[in-house]
Amino acid sequence: MNVLKLKKYALRDSAYPRPQLVRSHWHSLDGLWRFAYDDQNQWTQPSDVDSWNYDIEVPFAPESTLSGISDTGFHPNCWYEREFETPIGEGHLLLHFGAVDYHAKVWVNDQYVGEHEGGHTPFKFDITSALNESKTTKVTVWAQDDPLDLAKPRGKQDWQLEPHSIWYPRTSGIWQTVWLEWVGETYLDCLRWTPHFERWEIGFEAFVVGQQLNNLQVKVELTVGETVLVNDSYTLLNGEIHRRIALSDPGIDDYRNELLWSPEKPTLIQADIQLWDGHELLDHVKSYTAMRTVEIQRDRFTLNGRPYYLRLVLDQGYWPESLMTAPNDEALRRDVELVKAMGFNGVRKHQKIEDPRYLYWADVLGLLVWEEMPSAYRFTPKAVKRMAQEWTEIIERDLSHPCIVAWVPFNESWGVPNLIQTEAHRNYVLAMYHLTKTLDPTRPVIGNDGWESTDTDILAIHDYDNEPLRLARRYGSEMKLSDLFKRERPGGRVLTLDNFPHNGQPIMLTEFGGIAYSRPQDPQADKIWGYTRSWQVTELEKRYTALLQVVNCIEIFSGFCYTQFSDTFQEANGLLYADRTPKFDLSQIANATLGRGCPIKGDATLSASWSLEEDVQPKATETGWPSPNLVQSATHCGGTHCP
Repeated sequence: MNVLKLKKYALRDSAYPRPQLVRSHWHSLDGLWRFAYDDQNQWTQPSDVDSWNYDIEVPFAPESTLSGISDTGFHPNCWYEREFETPIGEGHLLLHFGAVDYHAKVWVNDQYVGEHEGGHTPFKFDITSALNESKTTKVTVWAQDDPLDLAKPRGKQDWQLEPHSIWYPRTSGIWQTVWLEWVGETYLDCLRWTPHFERWEIGFEAFVVGQQLNNLQVKVELTVGETVLVNDSYTLLNGEIHRRIALSDPGIDDYRNELLWSPEKPTLIQADIQLWDGHELLDHVKSYTAMRTVEIQRDRFTLNGRPYYLRLVLDQGYWPESLMTAPNDEALRRDVELVKAMGFNGVRKHQKIEDPRYLYWADVLGLLVWEEMPSAYRFTPKAVKRMAQEWTEIIERDLSHPCIVAWVPFNESWGVPNLIQTEAHRNYVLAMYHLTKTLDPTRPVIGNDGWESTDTDILAIHDYDNEPLRLARRYGSEMKLSDLFKRERPGGRVLTLDNFPHNGQPIMLTEFGGIAYSRPQDPQADKIWGYTRSWQVTELEKRYTALLQVVNCIEIFSGFCYTQFSDTFQEANGLLYADRTPKFDLSQIANATLGRGCPIKGDATLSASWSLEEDVQPKATETGWPSPNLVQSATHCGGTHCP
C-alpha cells in the first residue's frame, strides 16, 4: 500500500481553500485516493469494502474526465480512502471538506468521526482522538447521492441518465478540496465582517472554540497597503466578540473613495487577527474585508450610496472535463477576468454555490456576484428542511465576501411549481425570503427570480424574446407599469402574484438572450440547445449587439443578466465556447455589452438572409428548431418539460 506524502503550502500560496480565515500552513489531501462504487448498498463501514476498483483524482467527481474515472451512470454510493503521513503538529488536527455531494460519513483509522448532509457546504471534524501511534493516518469517506432524488438541492444536475434540455451531468461525492490543519486547544473558528458605510465602521465578529480561558483577547490590525487603519484589542465574552470598528472618516468624497470597494476599484482591507491569553499567542490568522454597501433606494440598486447599473452574465460554473470543480485556481481567476473583459460588472451564479476561491478572485479583481440556491424539484417536508439547513450554512460561509451583493433562494418557481394555487408553496418562498433577510439584513434578496414574485427586493424578469424591437415595445417608454404586471407573461407566467403587487422595487431583466451558436465542425452541432440559434458567428454578433443596445436603453431596468457566460454541455448559448474561447472578439463583446454597438434602424442589424417571421434561418426548422414564440413554452422550465 502506497503512502502518499502531503503537500505543504505557505501563506502566500494563492490556492488556500478558505481565503477569509487563513493560517500560515495547511496540508492538502487532494490527489489520488482509492475508490469504489456500492450500487447495491451493501457496505456500511470501511471493513465492508471488499475491493477498491479504482483510483480517483480528488477533488474531481467520478463523473468527470479529470477524476480518471469518467462514469456518468447512476451510482448512489461512492467510497473513498486515502492513507498519508500524519502531519507533525500540536493541539488538535482538523479534517476539512470543501463540499461532498450529498451525504457524507467519515472514518479516520476505521473510527467513525461524523457525517454531514448537504452537497454545497463545507464541514470539518476534529480527528485528534482518532490518531494512533503510527506515523500514518487513514481517512475513509462514504458519499451517498441518490441520482433520482428530486427533493434535495441539486441545481442543474440531471436526474435522467443522459443530460437533457438545460440540465447537465451529475456530480457525486467529493468535489472540493480536502485538507488538514493543526489548531491549538483554543482557536478562532469563524470571523464575520460587515461594512457600515453610513457610519464609516466595519462590523467585526469572532467566534472562539476550545478551552474557554478567563483572559482571552483578540487583537485586530486593519491595513490598506502600508497604511494602518486600526490596531485594537478586544476582550472575549463567552467565546465571542461583536464589535463595530470605527474608522477615521476622511470626510471629503475623494479621500473616502480611495477606501471604497467597487468593480472599478476593488480596494480590500487586509486583516491580521491574533488570539491571546495574557502574554501567550494562541492563534494567528489572516483575513480581509472591504468598505462597501449595497441597498435598494426606491427603484434603483445602489452601491456605496449611489445608483449602480448592473450588467450581469449568467454563469453556470461548469467545465467540460471537470464539471462543477474548476481544473485549478487559475481557471477560477480567468473566469472572473473574462467576465470583466466582456464588459460585465457582475455574474449571477446560476443554480450553484461556487468554490470560495472564485469569490476570493471576485473580491480581489472586483466583480459583483448574485448567489443563488441550487433548487430541489419537488415540494416535500424533507425538501423544505434540507433547503433551509443548507441555505443557512451557505449564507454563514459567504456572508463576509464583499463581492456578494444579492441572495436568490428560488429561481423560476423550481421546487414550488404550484406557487399561484398552493398557499404552502407561497409560504415556503416567503419564509425563505424572510429567513435570508434575518440572517443577512445588509443585502437585497430576490425571493423568486424570473416570475411569480411574492416578497422581493428586486423584481427580476426572465424574457427570452429574441427580437429587440418587441422587447423595446414591451418594456420601453410607452409601456405603462400597470399594464406590464397585469398583461405580460414572459415564459407563460405572471410576473407578480395576487396580493404582492409591484411596490416600486427596481426592475431587472435577469435572464434574456440565450442565443446558441456552435462551430459547424462540431460533431454535436445539430443536438445543441438554446432559446434561438445563429448559424454563423457574424449573425451571433449582430443579434447580441442589437439585443444589448435595446436592453441598455430601456429606462425601467436597473440592470440585466444575459444568458450566458459560456457554453455548458448541450446548452450552447454562451458568449464563450466551453473552453472559454470567445465566439467573437472580446472587445466587440464588451462594446455590445455596454450598449455601444451599431445603431438599430428598424431590423437593419438583422441579416436579410434570415426569416424575421420565424426569426430563424430556414435550415433551423429542418433540424427541429421552433419559432421564438414557442421556444420558452416548449423547452424552458416555464413549460411542459419541467420536472
